[in-house]
Amino acid sequence: MATTFAVPDGRVAMAATTYTGNGSTQSISNAVNTVSFQPDFIWFKGRNTITNHLAQDVIRGAGYGLNPNATNAEANGVGTGLTAFGSSGFSLSGDFSGAGSCNSNGITYVGWQWKAGGTVTAGNNTAGTITSTVSANTTAGFSVVTYTGTGANATVGHGLGVAPSLMIAKSRSGTGAWVIALTYSGFTYSSDYFQFDANAKRTDGASTVWRTAPTITVFSIGSSFGNGVTYVNYCWAPIAGYSAFGSYTGNGVADGPFIYTGFRPRWLMIKSSTVATNWYVTDSSRNTYNEEKNVLYPNDSAVEYAEPYGIDYLSNGFKIRAPVGYGNNNSGETYIYAAFAENPLKYANAR
Repeated sequence: MATTFAVPDGRVAMAATTYTGNGSTQSISNAVNTVSFQPDFIWFKGRNTITNHLAQDVIRGAGYGLNPNATNAEANGVGTGLTAFGSSGFSLSGDFSGAGSCNSNGITYVGWQWKAGGTVTAGNNTAGTITSTVSANTTAGFSVVTYTGTGANATVGHGLGVAPSLMIAKSRSGTGAWVIALTYSGFTYSSDYFQFDANAKRTDGASTVWRTAPTITVFSIGSSFGNGVTYVNYCWAPIAGYSAFGSYTGNGVADGPFIYTGFRPRWLMIKSSTVATNWYVTDSSRNTYNEEKNVLYPNDSAVEYAEPYGIDYLSNGFKIRAPVGYGNNNSGETYIYAAFAENPLKYANAR
């Protein structure tokens, strides 16, 4: 087992920050016990009322929002509530609607944040057949990538130096589905994809979405990425002790499967690959002790839901506690997951 880690403390690269909107100006810190970072991708969701999910990043800029639970085009730079990506969090102003606000008065929110490479020069990556703009954090295995589609097979540079295992793409200038790839034994890049804006199972894209597995320099896209349409991709590579992506098989009982990640999770997303079910996100800020039951659904604008059965976050992975019929443990069903760490196992304590 590794004894040193590229990211020995998850607090420097990923945060799950809770706060309450005030409809006015405020600054939100992502510091946990004085450790903080500048976020380059923030995924917001209102918890106590029906609101759209809201995704914003440093390349597209504050105010340019996309909604993971919807197919609409990018907001035009105003009306989301985010005004700046700060050195230790983010700044908010106003009480907006439209694309989905992150600062409406009295609404409780969570902001899931990842650190990429900060602001960058446009068109700084020419590794693929399409020139891309990339903000990359190679240490933590995360990059934000923007580019323009051609309506034909193409490759796009991602800037990570290792092949990503999770990719999430969305058209910016037009309506269209969020399309997702996650590397595990049941996923074939030439035919498969998932969606955020629907609860569908793994879908056959017939090589028009993803074409081949990503390499250490590029990912491959098909004709579904339309000519002249602008896109954003969020790319993550697995980093020992910090991030893990894969699958497990449900057993249908409350003593569910244990999934080893090598760290205590801070954030966990699960989705069935074999039947139509909600995407399912928990984090250690909204539940500070086991079981993790407070769930938000990336495909749905619904309020936070307290599941009757949850998940245990352990020092070296997570344990499913839900019996059959509760969304992430039906017997024989395959589930995909993406997890990010609070701490590697070497430094983690039980909760």
